Amino acid sequence: MILITGASGHLGSATIDFLIQKGFPPNKISALVRTVEKGENLKEKGIDVKIGNYNDTDSLSKALKGVDKLLLISGLDQNRLEQHKNVINLAKENGVKHIIYTGVALTDITRSAIKSFLDDHFRTEDYIKNNGFKYTFLRNSLYSDAVPMFAGEKVVETGIFLPAGDGKVPFVYRKDLAEGTALVLAEDRHENKTYNFTGGQLYSYEDVARILTELSGKEVIYNNVNTAEFPEMLNKLGVPEEAIFIAAGFTEDVKNHLYEIKSNDLEIILGRKPTTLKSALKTIYKL
Repeated sequence: MILITGASGHLGSATIDFLIQKGFPPNKISALVRTVEKGENLKEKGIDVKIGNYNDTDSLSKALKGVDKLLLISGLDQNRLEQHKNVINLAKENGVKHIIYTGVALTDITRSAIKSFLDDHFRTEDYIKNNGFKYTFLRNSLYSDAVPMFAGEKVVETGIFLPAGDGKVPFVYRKDLAEGTALVLAEDRHENKTYNFTGGQLYSYEDVARILTELSGKEVIYNNVNTAEFPEMLNKLGVPEEAIFIAAGFTEDVKNHLYEIKSNDLEIILGRKPTTLKSALKTIYKL
């Protein structure tokens, strides 16, 4: 039995869909969701839906009974490391053998502007290893799907305003991540391995602007704004303080080349080239 946490989220639900498409029996899949409502469409697919969350140890223990393989999709809460430890501790108590964890593909966590946030991924990996599990660590690069969060929803009209310098990112399409994750779950040849799941090719935000120009037929300008002015710019737009910290931190890490990882791990698992950034942006921006 496989248990997938965060199963009603974008990555979790798409991973389940790919598992089913690839012939994995729905009755061998359990899904952890926060509410009955979030699990309704999963139940219709024949999935065993468990109601609970990372803070509720009783619900976690019940969900983990009879599970052999666990996909632990990383949380977003401030206390997520403790939440992850809750899941891992109870997985050990319930005899789970193999944990697949979704982390982040970063060259050097010690240099990250948001080390306090991103280091949770690496500390979770260590905790899984130290507790004796078979493991597979899926270190995911930044999503192509998240470009509008940084570049803007109306980027064709406004241009891009980011202090990302000439830093580059191997943006990866979330559907490709979900398919790759499903393949790792369905196979037994990925034990005790760490994969950098990236889109393969590196792109700067100058490249993003150029691609959007080609797709839209309108010139999209990348404005490399001053790093110190960026948080104030977001504040004037009404962005919450915590979101400003995260956005500014990710952007600074891009500027400092911390995402520049060249890897073909995802391509090998998929058996094909990942979706290009141009194809992803065409879909994302409906161009």
